[in-house]
Amino acid sequence: MNSKKAFQLFPAWVCLAFAALFHGCASGPQDLRVNNLLVEGRDSLLGSDMLAPRFSWKIHSGKQDVKQVAYQLLVASSKEALDKDNADVWNSGKIEADSSLNVVYQGKPLQSHQSLYWKVKVWTNHKEEIFSAPSLWTMGLLQPAEWQAHWIGLNSYNKSDQPDSTLTRLAARYLRKEFSSDKKIKAATVYISGMGLYELFLNGRKVGNDVLAPTVSEYNKKIFYNTYDVTPLVAQGTNCLGVTLGNGRFFAVRNFHGKPNPLTQIPQSQYGLPQLLLQLRIRYEDGSVAWVHSDQSWKVTDNGPILANNEFDGEDYNANKELTGWSNAGYNDQAWKAVDLMSPGKNVSIAAQPNENIRIKEVLHPVSVHKTPRGTYILDMGQNMVGWVAINVRGEKGDSVRLRFAETMKGKDSLYVDNLRDAKATDTYILRGGGTESWEPKFTYHGFRFVEVSGLRTQPDVKDFSGKVVYDDIPTIGTFETSNETINAVFKNAYWTIRGNYRGMPTDCPQRDERVAWLGDRVISSYGESFMFDNSRLYAKWLEDIEDSQKENGSIPDIAPSFWDRYADNVTYPSAFILIPEMLRRQFGDERSFVKLYPAMKKWTLYMWDTYRDNDLVLKDNYGDWCVPPESLEMIWTQDPKRITDGGLLASAYYYHCLGLMKQYAERLGYTSDVRNFDDIAQRVLTAFNKKFYNAGSKSYANNTVTANLLPLSFGMVPEEDKAAVFANIRARLKDFNDHVNSGIIGGMWLMRGLSDNGAADLAYKLATNTTYPSWGYMVKQGATTIWELWNGDAANPMMNSGNHQMLLGDLIVWYYEYLAGIKTDDKEVAFKKIIMNPVFPEGLDFVKASLNTKYGEVKSHWKKTAGALEWEITIPANTTAEVILPGNKTAITESGKALSGSVLERAKEAATGKTVLTLGSGTYSFVVKR
Repeated sequence: MNSKKAFQLFPAWVCLAFAALFHGCASGPQDLRVNNLLVEGRDSLLGSDMLAPRFSWKIHSGKQDVKQVAYQLLVASSKEALDKDNADVWNSGKIEADSSLNVVYQGKPLQSHQSLYWKVKVWTNHKEEIFSAPSLWTMGLLQPAEWQAHWIGLNSYNKSDQPDSTLTRLAARYLRKEFSSDKKIKAATVYISGMGLYELFLNGRKVGNDVLAPTVSEYNKKIFYNTYDVTPLVAQGTNCLGVTLGNGRFFAVRNFHGKPNPLTQIPQSQYGLPQLLLQLRIRYEDGSVAWVHSDQSWKVTDNGPILANNEFDGEDYNANKELTGWSNAGYNDQAWKAVDLMSPGKNVSIAAQPNENIRIKEVLHPVSVHKTPRGTYILDMGQNMVGWVAINVRGEKGDSVRLRFAETMKGKDSLYVDNLRDAKATDTYILRGGGTESWEPKFTYHGFRFVEVSGLRTQPDVKDFSGKVVYDDIPTIGTFETSNETINAVFKNAYWTIRGNYRGMPTDCPQRDERVAWLGDRVISSYGESFMFDNSRLYAKWLEDIEDSQKENGSIPDIAPSFWDRYADNVTYPSAFILIPEMLRRQFGDERSFVKLYPAMKKWTLYMWDTYRDNDLVLKDNYGDWCVPPESLEMIWTQDPKRITDGGLLASAYYYHCLGLMKQYAERLGYTSDVRNFDDIAQRVLTAFNKKFYNAGSKSYANNTVTANLLPLSFGMVPEEDKAAVFANIRARLKDFNDHVNSGIIGGMWLMRGLSDNGAADLAYKLATNTTYPSWGYMVKQGATTIWELWNGDAANPMMNSGNHQMLLGDLIVWYYEYLAGIKTDDKEVAFKKIIMNPVFPEGLDFVKASLNTKYGEVKSHWKKTAGALEWEITIPANTTAEVILPGNKTAITESGKALSGSVLERAKEAATGKTVLTLGSGTYSFVVKR
């Protein structure tokens, strides 16, 4: 049987670049490689506090059906020891297993500040063996007592600050410390946390590429620190550390809806004023160690160029107040103040940040600039984006250049800013004069496509402006293209929407005075996102934010971190806390999250049962089927009772689904009493649910909305003999709405899969490709480049019509990959260790071409319809298998130009549906199915 090579060898320059660090590529068979070495999912993990980290690697081979049969992990305290295979920290020995994902460390106890070098040896079923190249991770501060530094800052305001205003203003703080280093340096490491945001400088140079760091958290419970290797930046002699502190979410940008204030002397400060915690560890060649701590010897000023910074309102910068050379040694800081000792609050823990920081990921330039009658200039970035604009401007000293940001226009010459509510979304730069000046903000971001620039003396050029696209530094792992341009445009819009709302938490929107992480928005969309981005660490971290925000009684908020006080105790939104750990397990093989969070998940599940049980149902609901398409374009919420689903049905159905997941978690953990308890509650809920909501005569639930029928059908609550009839009601209700979406976000999470699983893939395709209201295609047709908050976001009340919201995606992206492309993980051999490839082929769709870079390697699926045949090429990565389902009898199928025969035929079976099922090992295969 012929097979194409699934992977090509690395070009020579990759090996040479790697050699600069590790003196050569891995040795072994030329067509076998082991790379992508990760610790805790990171390829450059610095300052970890994980005592039992997890190791992963990928295997690449030009051969077919390659599997790992054994591995050996070597961990050493130095590169030299590892080169000699002297694993003085951990030698796993040869382990006969195919595990290459999340292998748990079992070596010597790890110590603070360790640098750990590791590699893996792999044996395959082709009797090949190979070592990977070495990789490195480092440990951070493992004990609280090791933090000898103090929180420092400036516990006062200047005359320009407005801490008591609804629109708060606060100048950035600049802190500096000179220190001496008189010996030959071997290594230098900084551990830093700056609340709410920081930029770190050493001898005048910015440390790292992160922006808007560190990541957010439930600040009254936990604050994260970052680790940087600054060895090349520390010089022998006098050095200087400089830190700029911005507000972030630590100092309140708004009165947060009555949330209790822990610092009464600062009326509007959510948690406190900006403050710094820093330790610099210098290790000398002679083995001695020196420390530099944040303490009272540091100096501080708020009289610098950043006059105000605010996530919602923007940044004001006066170049005439620049502190030239302030982060270099020798700067005159006599006018600066001694720092104040600060505190982020009682019982706040400091932890190593487990997820990536935000970085500048792309740069856009305006596609056009035009002058308005007011003398201002409108920039069109060509794409609704998230970040900021860097400028190159010319003018006189004292000129003020103002940049106002918006997602859409009101006519040709005016920005549409009504939907920003009270977010000012404005940056201001005051020129020093004397030539071209370059500037970009540091402690704000905006959601925008259009920018109005005022204060310029001359016509600007598009090259004078650069749009910096910023989001969490996580890789894009999926590509997707079809013959349908509407689907392609919606996918592109989803891509820009999802990454634009990754801010160390999955936010709802990036433009108005909100920008918080609503749990309900991500219950299933997090699943769809996992096909486009490796969001595993973001969501594992966010689940811990939710745990940190949980009340002692078990209550979970609708928003986490709980920057707004939203403890409503409805079911649907907090259910994200139960569903997302299962997504992490299935998509990424992360079992640690549900194990760690199980006590908190159980606590919430039983709290809701004990507190709100009513005749064996938990009916607590606050938001209903949020954002059902209204009957008029000008409306936000429907008034049509035929479109509104009973909130008690939503709550009790979701609660039943959560009970099923809790039972599964308990089974995996071996908690037999919990298994029985959750099963008993689930059976009581099921009986009560059908008694209350099921109309046996009409075979429908409640008032027969699509969502009312879809949820019990998707959750296995419908009597077996009535499933077809219940689905017929769903089909009829969609027909009532001319086969357009008429569910809100709660029902929409199951819509596309629910239709396809019940034999209506063509109907799902119609919904996916509609271009009239309400549909995803309608947004595209109206010029949207991201996903709207409302199906009628072009016409609805500006109180709630964000142009960049992911919640209406529902399960659409899941449907794209698992159904159209046919790329799905097995439920037991998760993380695509076993791939289920079973696409649908809707009428009207001519081809699908998709890829997914899984934790084992890249899966590809490319099918196209030709005259009288279906051609399908797939790629299966090494160390995985795939169950491939082909339409029709095997006698009508050829593989790589030959009749389906030999070893493939021996592994093939004809399913009861008339399809052919193949079990295949790694490789690239081409099939032709006669139609």
